[in-house]
Amino acid sequence: MIILIVVVFAIAGFVVSSKLKSKFKKYSQTPLQANLSGAEIAKLMLADNNITDVQVVSVEGQLTDHYNPANKTVNLSPDVYYGRNAAAAAVASHECGHAVQHATSYAWLNLRSTLVPLQNSAGKILNIVLIASILGSFLIQMPYEIIGFIVVGAYSIITLFSLVTLPVEFDASNRALAWVKTRNIVTPDEYAMSKDALKWAAMTYVVAALAALTTLAYYIMVFFGGRD
Repeated sequence: MIILIVVVFAIAGFVVSSKLKSKFKKYSQTPLQANLSGAEIAKLMLADNNITDVQVVSVEGQLTDHYNPANKTVNLSPDVYYGRNAAAAAVASHECGHAVQHATSYAWLNLRSTLVPLQNSAGKILNIVLIASILGSFLIQMPYEIIGFIVVGAYSIITLFSLVTLPVEFDASNRALAWVKTRNIVTPDEYAMSKDALKWAAMTYVVAALAALTTLAYYIMVFFGGRD
């Protein structure tokens, strides 16, 4: 069953990821009428929100764009940093949306940041349980029910992190779309492209959250499904 869950969501993730790359490639081929690069758009959005302590930098890779709250940097892939199209505008403004969340102490972002170390620890715990279970000694020395509490507890944290990520990502997109529209960064057609690109980007997080929820439900059923 767990193998089936992994396979199903791996396929779903691949489909969504492929669709996102396809949309990004398609919307990257139409020049932005405003003739602004992703980097210029990002800097302009930060300035409009009175954010002066965040840097916009270029990082290697494709669709590696992200905001780092630790060092306050908006990291844009070369296609976005230098791109002058609807796709670049969407991604650049979305990442700046996270910077705005950080600057305004957006509650969901704060909660997500708090969960990061817990989520990392939960992942390490699950890896230890998996390795020990394969070796066999862990199962002999620790009661099955205790293992269940550890696995379900750890995966509950991972699932919570995935769920909290959803409002963070959707809110960043909403902020981005509202700003590019109000600021006349994009035309109506370009706005539609930007909105569509961000929709598919958000779908990757939706798939991840559904996968986490399904896996958690499976572990609860396996370890505690037979209890009264």
